[in-house]
Amino acid sequence: MKKSTLAILSLLTASAVLSACGSNNNNNNASPSASASSSASASASATASASASGGEANADLSGKILVLTHRTDYISDGTFDKYVAKFKEKYPKAEVEFEGLTNYATDINTRLTTGEAGDVNMIPTGLAASEYPKYYEPLPDSMFDNVYFADFDAFEGKRYGITSGVNTQGIVYNKKAFEKAGITSTPKTLDELYADAQKLKDAGIIPLYMNFGAQWPMGSWGENSYTTVAGDAKWTDSLVSTDTPFTVDGPWGKLITIARKFVENKWVESDLSTNNWEMSKGEVASGKAAMYFLGNWVIPQVIGAGAASEDIGFFPFPYDNSGKYNAPLGGDYFVGVSKDSKNKELATAWVEFFVKESGYDTDSGFMPVDKTKTPAVPQLAEFNASNPTYIEGVAVDPRYNEIAKKAEIALGTGSVDQDLIVAKDLKKAFDDMNAKWAKARKELGY
Repeated sequence: MKKSTLAILSLLTASAVLSACGSNNNNNNASPSASASSSASASASATASASASGGEANADLSGKILVLTHRTDYISDGTFDKYVAKFKEKYPKAEVEFEGLTNYATDINTRLTTGEAGDVNMIPTGLAASEYPKYYEPLPDSMFDNVYFADFDAFEGKRYGITSGVNTQGIVYNKKAFEKAGITSTPKTLDELYADAQKLKDAGIIPLYMNFGAQWPMGSWGENSYTTVAGDAKWTDSLVSTDTPFTVDGPWGKLITIARKFVENKWVESDLSTNNWEMSKGEVASGKAAMYFLGNWVIPQVIGAGAASEDIGFFPFPYDNSGKYNAPLGGDYFVGVSKDSKNKELATAWVEFFVKESGYDTDSGFMPVDKTKTPAVPQLAEFNASNPTYIEGVAVDPRYNEIAKKAEIALGTGSVDQDLIVAKDLKKAFDDMNAKWAKARKELGY
């Protein structure tokens, strides 16, 4: 299974990339031991950083660390083994093991609270910033030179997570499927997208594989994209001061309306109840399905499922008829060192190696974490030829997630988007959310 945050991406803005990556609450419930822990970790992290950058001081780092990951595919296909072999060239006495969580977005929250979050893990979307010191160790400042979103997972001057890759989000498509349906150019407007979807259906091709049953991909129709439609990375900040943030004609409502039309017209997979994520990649790779609405991270996975790279393209999502596009720019999952780790020094060295040297960014279809490097994914050239306006994710008002959590609106999992897409009355569904939101704002004193 692979999740994105722009995962991504929600997730940099109101959640983050393209993704994930989320803006966070800002209460004051930091762990009582945070201060002492931070001091101890700063020393360990600084030493690990010197080692990770090739210094001799910690060339003898040893021991074993456990990394929790959403990339179960990289465990099974040996990709992580390749990274470990490269890591051991620098730290021959080190051992790295992986545990894959197939429902990472929800399972990681449980693992954090039970103290079973391994030594390194991907920080869950929506975790309160004030909770970082409770679950994670600060990372050394030197790790963040020239990287995107350096301050996104920060709290009280300390950084607890570094992004594993940079995403944008749009339509990944099979060019041969388009050709079979008589589509000669990619759609530039929403009406053209609808027309092409019908052409694909008429040709016996699933127009868009939504992966409704997998749940997490549904964030594309909500938290991963609504700030893009709004054209404002801080759009969610404006919602903190209102009791009625969610409307049918607002950015989230516009995206859900498009998704509802795809479902109503049977332009998506016929079985919405089953998690067919792994199977769907083969469907898009073979041309049995034509499109995904996801991030660039999925491109190498479709190619890995059997498609030729030259047969897979990528264009911005035309969410209206203006012919102009905003596209999100956000971090995928952010990586952190667990506070419960018994080998924080080695864990910190692994984090720096993983995001900067392992090759994970290119293998995963990401733009590099390092701003000075050029993306190696050819489909991004096609995407950029459409001249999208990138809405770069920023840290937003932490009260947004705090209110959502209090209101029991499950941001970051895709479940809310699922409910909205199949709701009998979309306006009533938003009204119900607004009622819970207003109650939560009042209880929190906002």
